[in-house]
Amino acid sequence: MSVGKAAVKVLHLGRISYGRALKIQQLHIKQHLDPSSISPNTLLLCEHEPVYTIGIRQAPYPPEEERRLKDLGADFFRTNRGGLITFHGPGQLVCYPVLNLGCFKKSVRWYVCELERTVIKMCSKFGINSSTSPDTGVWVGNNKICAIGIHCGRYITSHGLALNCNTDMSWFDNIVPCGIVGKGVTSLSRELGRDVSSEEAIPKLLEAFTEQFNCTLTYNGSFS
Repeated sequence: MSVGKAAVKVLHLGRISYGRALKIQQLHIKQHLDPSSISPNTLLLCEHEPVYTIGIRQAPYPPEEERRLKDLGADFFRTNRGGLITFHGPGQLVCYPVLNLGCFKKSVRWYVCELERTVIKMCSKFGINSSTSPDTGVWVGNNKICAIGIHCGRYITSHGLALNCNTDMSWFDNIVPCGIVGKGVTSLSRELGRDVSSEEAIPKLLEAFTEQFNCTLTYNGSFS
């Protein structure tokens, strides 16, 4: 490992329920906060079964709205991340970095910007011109290709980013994604005019993450 570079372990969780992924994140956070534990910085990669999630601003989503979305066949979770409502499902690459920002830079604003820059760099590797906007996330024109919503407590991060690869985009028709009226969503597949799976996107995302966060990655296979 190069001197001065933080080490980050990559765990590929595969297709996993949102609730299970939350528990795995919480386990890694607990290890970070335990003075007797040596917990590595970790990237958790996965896809979810269909689920709508909301962040800390929960007022626009009363119980009847939760029931409506569940009746569509998706799970529904209220979380402690930033942002409003979004969808996760098959064909969407979800990345949950559980990092100690003390190993990088103790700034939440810096961290969110670095996540955005990571995705922009990854998109460029596919030949897609993407950018940020006043609204968090990464955009291709007025369409969001990657949602970002994080939580940070005692400089330990959780939640993260959701990149649309070959997602069934019709799930987004049932909500106002991230609460942003007048803008749409897109995917790698839609932008490139061909099928792009999460598995194809993972190496480019990890390469971009390594470059942007100036870290080295280790691979431990799947979480068990």
